Amino acid sequence: MPNNRRDFIKNAALLPAALAGSAALPHPAAMPANPPDQLTVLFQGDSITDAGRDRERQEANDYGKMGVGYSLLASAMLVGRYPETELTYYNRGISGNKVYQLDERWEEDALALQPDVVSILIGVNDFWHMLNGKYNGTVEVYHNDFTDLLKRTREALPKVKFIIGEPFIIRGGKAVTDARWKQEFPAYQAAAREVADAFDAAWIPYQRVFDEALEDAPAAHWSHDGVHPSLAGSYIMAEAWMKAFKKLW
Repeated sequence: MPNNRRDFIKNAALLPAALAGSAALPHPAAMPANPPDQLTVLFQGDSITDAGRDRERQEANDYGKMGVGYSLLASAMLVGRYPETELTYYNRGISGNKVYQLDERWEEDALALQPDVVSILIGVNDFWHMLNGKYNGTVEVYHNDFTDLLKRTREALPKVKFIIGEPFIIRGGKAVTDARWKQEFPAYQAAAREVADAFDAAWIPYQRVFDEALEDAPAAHWSHDGVHPSLAGSYIMAEAWMKAFKKLW
């Protein structure tokens, strides 16, 4: 997956207004009444999570360097809705990553941070890079690698909770016109769901989120290419993330 850092940064000028809007939202009645007093949340994945973040900045809660994607918006919602919780949050997404690349950096970028919640959105590159000849993986490799990654995490952090985002496309985007996206990519989505279920993870049905969003606005409103979300796309992703988060307690 290309970095698309410039496209993400172009959205940054709109971010203050988006954050102000999210702060004004009413608290959903179904949100958990008693989240933990202390909570460390880690966002992991590829460029959709990376979202143009400054990778040289590794400090927790550095919201100015979190990128301009859903992980920043979700973190803003968390700190706004749960002021009584001492929240620590990190974004460790890296553009272009596939599952095996998460595994290669997992000790430093996940386990060492001692997260209570690990949120992972990964899979579009495991398919896309196979499609364009840059990777020779299969859906079985994706499933097995993903399973091993969560198993490794649970063994190191027995109480960790997982949030797994469904890999998705925004139908009609210019980068997802090959028929194989329709024919073969759903198998990767099904594999991600199987892994999530096996580890009792909170599941985010991102494909449904964007399919429903297309009833309100065309693909270009939600993404410039059908893979990387716009600010509007990141906002509805963060809303969906919060719905998954509330299922953890």
